[in-house]
Amino acid sequence: DGVVNGPIGAEEVMHAVKEHPHYNAPIVQVEGKLRGRGVGMGFCRNNAGPSCVVANVLSNGRVSLVEGSVDIGGSRTAVAQMFAEVLGLAIEDVIPQVADTDTIGFTSNTGGSGVAFKTGWAAHEAAQDVKRQLIERASLIWDTTVDQIEYVDGAVQHKSDNELRMTFQEISGQLASTGGPVVGRANLNPSGAVGSYTANIIDIELDPDTGKIDVLRVTAIQDVGTAIHPDYVEGQMQGGAAQGIGWALN
Repeated sequence: DGVVNGPIGAEEVMHAVKEHPHYNAPIVQVEGKLRGRGVGMGFCRNNAGPSCVVANVLSNGRVSLVEGSVDIGGSRTAVAQMFAEVLGLAIEDVIPQVADTDTIGFTSNTGGSGVAFKTGWAAHEAAQDVKRQLIERASLIWDTTVDQIEYVDGAVQHKSDNELRMTFQEISGQLASTGGPVVGRANLNPSGAVGSYTANIIDIELDPDTGKIDVLRVTAIQDVGTAIHPDYVEGQMQGGAAQGIGWALN
């Protein structure tokens, strides 16, 4: 009678725990200490909510990407990656910035693993808006219709004339003479975010005389979905494990 979830990785996480070498390793006792192993598993409801992204195409071929989600775990880079992928840009050419509430549309709070979902989605849509506008500019430059232009691998090109092609950087330098700045926008309130499961295997050592506890080994396992920036995801898992250990031992 509770909440019915879609695929959330609970079974996969449990299998990963059972198959991990840490779970199956023997616990070696030492004289005067007590050693043990615990396994904990938890569920997190991921959040979504409104989000806004504005992308300003600069004349040097770079993009100023402004978002409303506060960055507390490296999300600016992940959002910039999703934007760059749509337009075939190098991540170094996207400059992510977090704006305050006076300069960007309303964006709900950062938390519950929602930024990559909602603001990443907004960045994807803003990139699509930029792509559409660049195709329009190319049609003006080449005096043709937009249906004859496509955007492929970081460049606009004519579908039937291979000589008519401009990279993102090249067409960015012609914006002033073809109508002015190109600004991509996206404002959305996506639904469909689901929760995920995580598990931790932890070995501790207890001194029965003093009550002192030492953490010997920690293995964190989590269903993270698609890791946009794996290093940042790993960092969040490490930080979460450290936070949980601190709460438990406080």
